[in-house]
Amino acid sequence: MDVFSTLPGLATNNPGVSTGNSWMNGSGPLLHSYSPVDGKQIGSVTGAGRAEYDHALNQAEKAFLEWRAWPAPRRGEIVRQIGESLRAHKQALGKLVSYEMGKSLQEGYGEVQEMIDICDLAVGLSRQLHGLTMHSERPGHRMYEQWHPLGVVGIITAFNFPVAVWSWNAMLAWVCGNVCIWKPSEKTPLCAVACQHIVAEVFAKNNVPEGVSCLAAGDRECGEWMATDARIPLVSATGSTHMGRAVGATVAARLGRSLLELGGNNAIIISRQADLDIAILGAVFGAVGTAGQRCTTTRRLIVHEDVYEEVKKKLVNAYGQLSIGDPLDEKNHVGPLIDKAAVDQYLQAVAVCKKEGGNFIVDAGVMEGSGFESGCYVRPCIAEVRPDFDIVRRETFAPILYLMRYKTLEEAIAIQNGVPQGLSSAIMTLDLREAEHFLSVAGSDCGIANVNIGTSGAEIGGAFGGEKETGGGRESGSDAWKAYMRRQTNTINYSRRLPLAQGINFNL
Repeated sequence: MDVFSTLPGLATNNPGVSTGNSWMNGSGPLLHSYSPVDGKQIGSVTGAGRAEYDHALNQAEKAFLEWRAWPAPRRGEIVRQIGESLRAHKQALGKLVSYEMGKSLQEGYGEVQEMIDICDLAVGLSRQLHGLTMHSERPGHRMYEQWHPLGVVGIITAFNFPVAVWSWNAMLAWVCGNVCIWKPSEKTPLCAVACQHIVAEVFAKNNVPEGVSCLAAGDRECGEWMATDARIPLVSATGSTHMGRAVGATVAARLGRSLLELGGNNAIIISRQADLDIAILGAVFGAVGTAGQRCTTTRRLIVHEDVYEEVKKKLVNAYGQLSIGDPLDEKNHVGPLIDKAAVDQYLQAVAVCKKEGGNFIVDAGVMEGSGFESGCYVRPCIAEVRPDFDIVRRETFAPILYLMRYKTLEEAIAIQNGVPQGLSSAIMTLDLREAEHFLSVAGSDCGIANVNIGTSGAEIGGAFGGEKETGGGRESGSDAWKAYMRRQTNTINYSRRLPLAQGINFNL
């Protein structure tokens, strides 16, 4: 697929370090991008060495001094133009996302649409960065709080959403007055290069300071530089729990801030009061969408014993209708895993599940033959398990669905909450009491809790993130913007006296 003629600046061989319109060949490792769709090399990117990384950070620090002084609505206007440019490039960028990452073409387009949506949200936000006013206990005084940008925001993203998650962070950070440096996944570097070129065109037209948007493509070492760098007050990192622990500990050691979006082990509870047609659709899409490589993928299905056999039958029938193949072909439901290492993890999880006693009612396996030459295509599978299986408590980034039964709602909620992760959750029920209990303090312990929709497909208007080993971070909507700013409390004395707080007398 020709991805180079339709996106600005993208080439077969690309510099991996940018401060906007300035690009540098990195002295770090060469990052080769292979498509899991057909196994072919798409292109390459030169990874950042320490010298290029430091150059980008120095430029970002200089840019911040000017960018922070731009009025927030003016910064919002720049983001609005980025959204318009993304609209113009939606088809081409969506195809690149699909081809480089392996998600379906519809999901590739959908990911770019998420970028457009967060631009729209950020534009409105640029006129609503509100603080509060408080009543002072001292006469003739006024108190209020305001929010200021932090400075350089480091963004580390994962392969499964190679462009959207960066935009969730960058667009909010920019309207708040910050500058950004992005370390994308080494598995999807071309998507990042394409986004940087799109943004750079908009910035150049508006005389945005060089360094407001920096790119430092690289391997794990580049992410470690960001985590230890005291010039970066906030590091936003998306990825595995293992990675998040390392980043969180490193950033905390220098008293910096981290915004962590880590693993999920998401469950849907299917009540005997559920609309089973809706429940099956939500479960199947949640389990096989993006080939099980979403952090919000449905990995566990907790089904009431009265409808268990019916749900099981419907699931087997639905999985029998799934079409696996080239994600650029819109007739296919399931594309490949990102690489052969992911396939190995899938096979290992299947083997562990069988060893623990799992009963596969839809068999696992690696697809072979014409169209599957990359070796990255696997069968979505379903296993009947017990909730105490060790494998069920782990997150495997693959289309493996664990099926288990329950008797009471309290038991179902306990099963759902009984894993280390706490990202997304759902219940399928038409019973108002069950729904409200699930959403109550005694219900789901996840950052996202849904009723009659699945675990994936979060909207950008709400804060996105989870608890426990998911990291506690929040991105996107609601008041997630506050993570990118520092709070300042101000007191103004407009009287002719200086009364002291708490009624203290200090006579001179």
